[in-house]
Amino acid sequence: MIPEIIRDKERQIFAIIIRSNYEQSGIQFFTPPEFSQQLAYMKHEKGKIIEPHVHNEVNREIVRTQEVLIVKSGKVQVDLYTSENEYWNSYILGAGDLILLASGGHGFEILEPTEMIEIKQGPYLGDDDKVRFPRHNNTHNEDQS
Repeated sequence: MIPEIIRDKERQIFAIIIRSNYEQSGIQFFTPPEFSQQLAYMKHEKGKIIEPHVHNEVNREIVRTQEVLIVKSGKVQVDLYTSENEYWNSYILGAGDLILLASGGHGFEILEPTEMIEIKQGPYLGDDDKVRFPRHNNTHNEDQS
């Protein structure tokens, strides 16, 4: 199964979902180089050496937080919204699935007891880091898992 790259009508990447059953040899980057959060999948055979390295200090300007969620267990509905806070679509994620939330807005409904890991740029500013808006009124879940 290939990763789901979710775009709006302007072809802007909203999110990238990598399902738990995704598999491909080598290294595969899914994000464009200009994204402030880079997402790659790696699969190597026993004995592969990744040379020790250190990353250079590079000043980067981050203008929008991008976050990665990894579902350890359970089931969660991710609701995607446009940059104008209008509901756009929903996706169901299960154990082992990963999503990069790249642009637009998002909200969540926990459908089963769920454990997730979140990765995003810092420093985190608490409530000053986001603008909250009302949840959509759709009562159906579009299970796109």
